[in-house]
Amino acid sequence: MAMNIDNCPRCGKIFVRNYKSLCPSCLKEVEEQYERCAAYLRENRGCTMQQLSDETKVPVAQIIRFIREGRISLEDHPGMHYECEACAAPIREGHLCDACRQRLTKEFRQAAEEERTRQSMADSGQGNAYRIQDRLNSRLKR
Repeated sequence: MAMNIDNCPRCGKIFVRNYKSLCPSCLKEVEEQYERCAAYLRENRGCTMQQLSDETKVPVAQIIRFIREGRISLEDHPGMHYECEACAAPIREGHLCDACRQRLTKEFRQAAEEERTRQSMADSGQGNAYRIQDRLNSRLKR
C-alpha cells in the first residue's frame, strides 16, 4: 500500500499529501498572507505590487501566485503588474508579454516550416543534401 506522504516544498516537513501540496502550517500561513493582501487591496486600490508586498510582508512571488491562481484580480488595481518571464516587461496576465508571445509563436512556425522542408526533401529522395541556395532562400524568407 502506497503512503500519501510528502515533504513540504516550503519548510521541508513531512506531511500527509493534500490538494495544495503544502503542510498544514504552511497552508495556514499562505491563507493568512492572502487575507492580508485582500484586506490591503480593498482599502488601497491604487497600490503597486511592491507597495502591497512591503505593507503586508508577503513576498512578491507569492502575490504573483495568488494572481495566477485567480485569487487576486488586477482589474480594479491599475497600478499593479508583474514581470514577463522572458524580458521583464510589465504585464497584467499570463506569463509572457504580447511581444514575447508573438516572437515565440513566430519561432515555432519557422521551426515547423524548416522541419516540413527537411521532411519533404527526405521524401523526395534528396536525402540529407542541403544546398547552400536552400539555406540562403530560407534566410531571405524571414
